[in-house]
Amino acid sequence: MCTPLRLALAVLALLASADAALAQAEIDKARATAFDRRLFAGPLAPKTTYACFVRTYDAEHLAKHPKQKVAAMKLLVTAEHPPDEKITNYSFRLGVKFRHRSGNFDSSGSCSHFIPEDAGDEIRLGCGVDCDGGGLSVAVARDDNSAVIRLERVRIWQNNKPDDEAEHSLVAGADDKMFRLDRTDTRECASLVTDRQELAAIRRK
Repeated sequence: MCTPLRLALAVLALLASADAALAQAEIDKARATAFDRRLFAGPLAPKTTYACFVRTYDAEHLAKHPKQKVAAMKLLVTAEHPPDEKITNYSFRLGVKFRHRSGNFDSSGSCSHFIPEDAGDEIRLGCGVDCDGGGLSVAVARDDNSAVIRLERVRIWQNNKPDDEAEHSLVAGADDKMFRLDRTDTRECASLVTDRQELAAIRRK
C-alpha cells in the first residue's frame, strides 16, 4: 500500500505516464508493430501474447563480473487486448535471484513504447512500477532471440509479498545496469504468475 508520500509520488508518476502515453501515440504505428513482432516472435494474438526471457549466470561469467549482484533473472512481457477496446496494454513481470541473498524476488508493472533520447531511433518498452517504484526498459537484440534490460532502480518483493515490510530494490551498480536474457519457452516464466487462469494459459503455450 502507498503511504501519503508515495501517493503524491504516484500522482506525479501518473502525470509522467500521461506524457508516456502521448509519446506512445506519436510513435509510428507500423514501427511499433514491427517492434512487437520482434519482441513476441510473431504477430500479437487476438487476446493475450507472452514473451519469456531467462538467464542464469554461470560461475565463469560471475568471476569476470565480481560486482554483479544478480545470479539469475527472468522476464515475462505481456501484450493484452482488453475486450471491446482498441488499445493494447503491455506489462512486465521480473524475477531475480541474487548471488549473496537467499530467496526469490520479483517485480511487476505496466509498459509502453518509447524512444530514448540516447538511442537514435530505436524503439523500446519503458516499464514502471507503481508508487515511484522505479522501472526498466526492454529492447530486442539484433538476432531477435534475446531481450536487453536496462535499469537504474526497480522495486522488488520477496516471495510474492508486495508489502512495505518485504520490499527491496534492485539498484544498478557497476555490473547490474544491463542484462541480456535469452528467449525461451513461455512456461519457463510460469513461476512469475500467481493468477490461476493466467498460469493455466501460460502452461498451455
